[in-house]
Amino acid sequence: MTDSFKNTTDGKYEFTINYSERELTCHVVREGDTLHVHLDNNINAEIELQPDGTAVQTSGDELPASSVEFIKKQVLEQA
Repeated sequence: MTDSFKNTTDGKYEFTINYSERELTCHVVREGDTLHVHLDNNINAEIELQPDGTAVQTSGDELPASSVEFIKKQVLEQA
């Protein structure tokens, strides 16, 4: 995973992530406990942050658990 990261004050995040052996730009829009994820303009998913600190993908293209965890970590550490 790569740590290139850009955070804006409006709940939007952009960073790179390794996915399917490629380095892709990941755009995340956070609305409360919901993360709207867009990878490489063709992979979309929603991740729900749980009260116990875990993250669960609720819809969209299936992401590996390691990617869900990485996205959660990037957003929460930079919030």
